[in-house]
Amino acid sequence: GVHRQILFTTVGWFVGYYLTKRTEYIHAKLDRELFEYVRQHPEDFKAAEKRRIGELLEDFHPVR
Repeated sequence: GVHRQILFTTVGWFVGYYLTKRTEYIHAKLDRELFEYVRQHPEDFKAAEKRRIGELLEDFHPVR
């Protein structure tokens, strides 16, 4: 009946909330570890030189 629907909805909401919080924690932990690695090894992550958009795109040749 209706009480089961309310029960399953509540349980599903709590499980979803827990899983969302867990994935956010895992991603935050991974980000923290990666940023710390980048901070400790700057020679591996040199800043790239800035290029104009024209240098990034290929020349356009229309097909007829």
